[in-house]
Amino acid sequence: MYNKEEILRLLQDNPKNEDITDFLNANDEQQNVLFKTAVEIKSKYVGNIVYFRGLIEYSNICGKNCKYCGIRKGNKKLSRYTMTEQEVIDAALYAYRANYASIALQAGELSSEKFVQKVTSILERINTETNNELGITLSLGEQNEETLKMWKEKLGIRRYLLRIESSNRELYEKIHPNDETHSYQKRLDTLKLLRKLNYQVGTGVMIGLPFQTVENLAEDILFFKALDVDMIGMGPYIEHSETPLYEYKDQLLPIDERYNLTLNMIAICRIMFKDINIVASTAMQAINPTGREAAIRAGANIIMPNLTPQKYRENYLLYQNKPCLNEDAQHCKKCLENRIELTGNTIGYGQWGDAGHYFSRQEQV
Repeated sequence: MYNKEEILRLLQDNPKNEDITDFLNANDEQQNVLFKTAVEIKSKYVGNIVYFRGLIEYSNICGKNCKYCGIRKGNKKLSRYTMTEQEVIDAALYAYRANYASIALQAGELSSEKFVQKVTSILERINTETNNELGITLSLGEQNEETLKMWKEKLGIRRYLLRIESSNRELYEKIHPNDETHSYQKRLDTLKLLRKLNYQVGTGVMIGLPFQTVENLAEDILFFKALDVDMIGMGPYIEHSETPLYEYKDQLLPIDERYNLTLNMIAICRIMFKDINIVASTAMQAINPTGREAAIRAGANIIMPNLTPQKYRENYLLYQNKPCLNEDAQHCKKCLENRIELTGNTIGYGQWGDAGHYFSRQEQV
């Protein structure tokens, strides 16, 4: 069994795939040492703070047909919606008045001129009505350079999350249709474009996918390192019955193993990357009622309270058994406050919670 010093040496000096794989397989006492090390790193470089990102699921209309996703274009059993501009503004204002300090605007992936114009109008209004005091993370898929540059330079958007889902090209192409709309290279190029435009760049993967190996997950972590990410949003793969990958449900790792692998991924990433932001995903709570608290205890520092109007939530199911569908924003806030207190952390109210890693990189330029 490795002690803290050996963990730091193996994961921080020059991490290798085989060393990361060993820690991904950690359980019992080795897992406890891994988590303790991660929490010490988090306390030193980030603090015992958890930041809120009020989540607004703007639309479930998607131009993609990813084989794992419940809002994929090909799911004909789904009622499609787009929130009105005022509904988005109202949700953002709730976050602002509740002192969350930040929101995350998420939607199915579209890049049409009409979609971009609608989002731009919404962002302009949010900035105006909150005196540019509300931090905004966008998770709106692949956009062209003109759009991303405009959102960054004109509207002051600083954070963008674009999940790769798997950094292994062969696996990526197994879980996506084989066409130009689902190009691995375009995904990668967009991530590099976000870095070029000086966004705080976030990405992430699903853990426990069909065909995925633990070695693939180690590759993902090394991909995060090579990309020099500022944010990671990742969680366990949870199947959805209206997706092509559902046919492999009997070949998946047991759900508790996917859960534990996710905790180990979080801990390893915290140890390796120190001052980045790592999300405690809602999917963890779908598996275990205290899953998000467990993620915080493994090194995560971001929580995303759902601000989407309740009438839309059951139609934004990327996976099945998504929790908190019937909670209103105020109940969700109180619940998360209690959960975070139990972890020994405080909530960073009034703080944007930008990744320290991003600012460290700026100083090196």
